Amino acid sequence: MSEEINHYRRRLLGTAVLTIAAAELAIVGAADAQSGKINPIKPGTNTSFAPVKQIDAGLLNVGYAEAGPANGPPVILLHGWPYDIYSFVDVTPLLASAGYRVIVPYVRGYGTTRFLSSETFRNGQPSAVALDLIALMDALKIEKATLAGFDWGARTANIVAALWPERCKAMVSVSGYLIGSQEAGKMPLPPQAELEWWYQFYFATERGRAGYDKNRHDFAKHIWKLASPKWNFDDATFDRSAASFDNPDHVAIVIHNYRWRLGLAQGEPKYDDLEKRLAEGPVITVPTITLEGDANGAPHLDASAYAKKFSGKYSHRIITGGIGHNLPQEAPQAFAQAVVDVDAY
Repeated sequence: MSEEINHYRRRLLGTAVLTIAAAELAIVGAADAQSGKINPIKPGTNTSFAPVKQIDAGLLNVGYAEAGPANGPPVILLHGWPYDIYSFVDVTPLLASAGYRVIVPYVRGYGTTRFLSSETFRNGQPSAVALDLIALMDALKIEKATLAGFDWGARTANIVAALWPERCKAMVSVSGYLIGSQEAGKMPLPPQAELEWWYQFYFATERGRAGYDKNRHDFAKHIWKLASPKWNFDDATFDRSAASFDNPDHVAIVIHNYRWRLGLAQGEPKYDDLEKRLAEGPVITVPTITLEGDANGAPHLDASAYAKKFSGKYSHRIITGGIGHNLPQEAPQAFAQAVVDVDAY
């Protein structure tokens, strides 16, 4: 791809160097923010974050990576299944160097995020996951942020933008409008489309739950290959993310999410009103850029099917070069540029 140009790698060693680097980032960020242009980067340039932080937020103790100036405009990057915060390992320093305060949380059931109580129902329904984000923003004292994500993360961003637009300054959403409902999930699709959702039906069975629990590493790698057929990721790249699937709640959250979508598992009554509102397919009013990779192997709609769901300033971009489902990790410059651009809308 044209964006795959060598980018400097900065390694931060020791507290003193971290302090100097933060100052440098602020200076560079001011210049980049004025130009609005994201520096070129070769995907895979970065392989780690600063030490993950933890904070109590709502039902969870949330693990999250953070970068950039503390007083910068906040951007929250949201991952999906079966991925984790490393989907944004190259995007994060790009946005930090542009002056943003970047927050990258582990979703419930991933990485170092844990439930505060063993009694809490391990719920994967979309409204519950979206409320996790609101709780995290409250805990971090972030009133409003630009939200950007893919897969489950894009759905969460969509829900927050639709139901709590006062908390969302702007949004980048891979694969567009992803708000759904149990009723919509019950509708049969054409055979080819049903085939693409094979794992949803597998997870509906006890055999599927047990199989995913036993083989979650190989299962996730298979999904990565199907969803991004032209992405030649190496074992080290996959293993960095796969470690987050060892979370004790991971299987329960994933299985409940997919069973709930098909109406095969109950949610919690306290979320009923939110789910009713989401089932109406609310229009999103905040400024939005939707993205799609030209080689996305995961189920997704054409942009024409959801463009009218965005009533604010809106644009859609196709990211070329064999880019699959994990768009921020495969095309970090394009993803980061979309964040900067939508923030200026």
